[in-house]
Amino acid sequence: MATDPDTTAARDGRSSYDYTRDEETPDELAALSRLVGGEVRFDEYSKQLYATDASAYEMTPIGVVFPTSTRDVQTVMRHCSDHGIPVLPRGGGTSLAGQAVNEAVVLDFTRHMDGVLEIDPDAGRARAEVGVYLGDLNAKLAAHDLKFAPDPAWGDKSALGGAIGNNSTGSHSLKYGKTDAYIEECEVVLADGTLATFGELTLEELDERADPDGELIERIHAEVRRIVEEEADAVEEAYPNLKRNVSGYNLDMLIEEARGADDTEGGSVNLARLLAGSEGTLAIVTEAEVSLEPVPETKSMALLTYDDLIEAMEDVAPILEHDPSAVEVMDDVLLDLARETEEFGDVVSMLPPEASSVLLVEFYAESDAEGMEKVAGLLADRVPDAEREGEPSADRVRTDAPINATAAMEAHDHEERATFWKMRKSGLPILLSRTTDEKHISFIEDCAVPPEHLPEYASEFQEILADNGTFASIYAHAGPGVLHVRPLINTKEADGVDAMVDIADRVTDVVARLGGSVSGEHGDGRARTQWNKKLYGEHLWEVFRDLKTAFDPDWLLNPGSVCGDFDMSENLRYGPDYEFEAGFEPMLNWENDNGFQGMAELCHGCGGCRGPQETTGGVMCPTFRASEEEITSTRGRANALRQAMSGDLPDGEALSEEFLSEVMDLCIGCKGCAKDCPSEVDMAKLKVELTHEHHQRNGANLRSRLFANVDTLSKLGSATAPVSNWLPELPGARLAMEKTVGIARERTLPAFHRETLVDWFEERGPRVSETEADRKALLFPDTYTNYNHPDVGRAAVRVLEAAGVHVAIPDGVVDSGRPPFSKGFLDVARERAEENVAALAPRIEEGWDVVVVEPSDAVMFQLDYLDLLSGDDVQRVATNTFGVMEYLNAFGLDVPEGEGSLTYHGHCHQKAMRKDLHAAAVLERAGYEVDALDSGCCGMAGSFGYEDDHYAMSRAIGSILVEQVEESSGDRVIAPGASCRTQLGDLGGEEPPHPIEVLAEGL
Repeated sequence: MATDPDTTAARDGRSSYDYTRDEETPDELAALSRLVGGEVRFDEYSKQLYATDASAYEMTPIGVVFPTSTRDVQTVMRHCSDHGIPVLPRGGGTSLAGQAVNEAVVLDFTRHMDGVLEIDPDAGRARAEVGVYLGDLNAKLAAHDLKFAPDPAWGDKSALGGAIGNNSTGSHSLKYGKTDAYIEECEVVLADGTLATFGELTLEELDERADPDGELIERIHAEVRRIVEEEADAVEEAYPNLKRNVSGYNLDMLIEEARGADDTEGGSVNLARLLAGSEGTLAIVTEAEVSLEPVPETKSMALLTYDDLIEAMEDVAPILEHDPSAVEVMDDVLLDLARETEEFGDVVSMLPPEASSVLLVEFYAESDAEGMEKVAGLLADRVPDAEREGEPSADRVRTDAPINATAAMEAHDHEERATFWKMRKSGLPILLSRTTDEKHISFIEDCAVPPEHLPEYASEFQEILADNGTFASIYAHAGPGVLHVRPLINTKEADGVDAMVDIADRVTDVVARLGGSVSGEHGDGRARTQWNKKLYGEHLWEVFRDLKTAFDPDWLLNPGSVCGDFDMSENLRYGPDYEFEAGFEPMLNWENDNGFQGMAELCHGCGGCRGPQETTGGVMCPTFRASEEEITSTRGRANALRQAMSGDLPDGEALSEEFLSEVMDLCIGCKGCAKDCPSEVDMAKLKVELTHEHHQRNGANLRSRLFANVDTLSKLGSATAPVSNWLPELPGARLAMEKTVGIARERTLPAFHRETLVDWFEERGPRVSETEADRKALLFPDTYTNYNHPDVGRAAVRVLEAAGVHVAIPDGVVDSGRPPFSKGFLDVARERAEENVAALAPRIEEGWDVVVVEPSDAVMFQLDYLDLLSGDDVQRVATNTFGVMEYLNAFGLDVPEGEGSLTYHGHCHQKAMRKDLHAAAVLERAGYEVDALDSGCCGMAGSFGYEDDHYAMSRAIGSILVEQVEESSGDRVIAPGASCRTQLGDLGGEEPPHPIEVLAEGL
């Protein structure tokens, strides 16, 4: 990770968690803990966390090792070889075909072996450990205007080793091809633990190193020599002529390089490139030297619309003659789904209403003028009636294909291009958000065919789907002939599994007939290994197996993948025998299909929650970013919860003390996953359900009860101020609080004010009469604002009144219920919600708005009340409640002028509802220059950061934010959340103001 927090700093002696389930290590593996520098885990939690990847499959591994060095990898491999134990190297676990799960000892390289070791910009080379994320690698290369060219969709969460194992590519494969073209040399550990370096060899050098009766490394060279000498014709005949083929072993590149240019003598081989696409079945790569490409100067894009998908497919081949860098497709299924979403609806609405399918075409260019010229040339040829922003060159490409496109749009600047790509990338989140038993499953997703055969392929695929009573969206990489197709299948029923196999079987026949490949991007794994025999024939299947045996005589390296015995219908995550039992009746409203169960099963494993702040951005997942522990990611928690309720863990495990402590406790309720997760897994909501049920059965500790009732404590503290503020400063008081209640002694505690916001307003009264006002606002007196930060509330009143708003403090309200809700006291939270809705709904009917200063309380009204209550009144309150900065922005209210530069950290709850940028918009309108950070949670998370066993984790999360603040150009930092301001004050030395206070300065 680019941000590399000291993961031990996320724990200290007060922390009770160790990220594992207490169990004994099997005897034959116990020695590894003594021999390996990295952590070795064979507990049930760790195994279940690595039982899934981003595919439809699940298989419990033997254990997990986090190697710190190549020597650790050698030690593990030797030990496992001696005991006949399989080994599976793994990166980010983002594989879609099931190649990253197996009954094996898993090596997770992303924890420690993730360094960029050397960059040689003059040679255009870099050397890195295989656990480095591609996003982090490219971030380091950016200073040299270079990049690792293959760009898989999840590159910021995908590891270099995974890219090699998968032979990954991406949207720009038309220009760059696959990973194999960029592998120059690999350091590898062989199946017997031998360390070797694979790189380019002349055929003479290959011959010198080959001995079929020698050591393992010599036998490997001998088998490679035999394939070059005896199987070249068979390989050339059987392998498709495609830019995108990752099915089977990479023998086509081997033979091509061995024969040399124009079939002349003097070719070479590179065993490192032979490992590309081998899915960890031949050797374990620990380091790789890769070649690099220059970052293009600029880009331009065109978006072409069509009446139907087949007409779009017919246009791909002529478009390719214009030499684009990418050609992407979206069909009517995806466009219709996108139109219905809040996030993508506005983007898709820019298309003509009749558009059924679109092709997105991108060009690389040396200048903006050249980019505009290339787009103009494309439009002149393929959409001649369209208006063009530029003029095509005199020697532009002209094709004689029929005109299919109905309209076109252009994008030349960064913002416009980002909008186009946003629409293209809208597909996966929509497809993966289903909580029904039917899921859009990746099992025949990325077949590749020559682009000229795309119309026939798409048509036949749709017929096969219809024959099986299902459908799929068709989208993605049309340029190289790779269409992403995820059929909607219910694998919990035997008929669904049968349909899955039938679709895969028949589509494989179509692909083979059209000269294509079963996998053009995502590999073989459990989904497609069995089809390699049909694709390549019996003879090459045996060649694959001979090569595997030469590298791995005992078949210990990820056995079964590429040329093994995987059956795509076995080891499904959701199979006909799958059962789910929550063990309790959920208390909240679950409007999604299948309710609580549907949400618990929603995570598909893409690893989006594992992305670093620098390259991924967004909020989730703060605890993973601080600890780099799978169990602290949304994916880890979701998997563990589902496994606990479906029999993979012991009965009742989900409500055990250990599960609540190790799995759920470090979810800080930031709600980031509800927005940033492609499937929108709402882990915060799942956690409070589980915590509530645990309280019901086992009771709650004193600290949880105190924080749940912080409003009562604050009322007492305010009534006794300033004495209440002196008490924590007495000698020994902080240590006593930590020992008795569990409040971290290092924390700055909120100060209480004798005069609350309510007291102040009652004495002062409103300054804008109701008859003079443009709007009427009830300023809700949340706990923090009323008792601890009344100055922020006073600033809100002044700014609102300056904008012509009649302000009042509502009668009959209690605290928002946020503290008890967050602590899992849902019955208490519901009671408070009922009181507030009863008090506010009638006032809203009279024309009042509800305004809240504290973001988490505003979101409590806007979102969480809908989970606690039902009916028109709560809907009315949710719809008419606003954060104070949102209120100013939503209604375009006048704000005082100001000047200066500000660094703005938005609250994570507001980010989850896409409301965080209101503050930046208002401040910019007022005249400020605002750097709105793409930041995550501050780590304070209400009471979380005050708790002694969470203090170290809170600081580790907060340090990521502090680093962003320090890198910002703003003169002052602002943050709307009281917790955020406390955290920044504790870590940075000065507590920043609320944005409303900055506005008030201008009055």
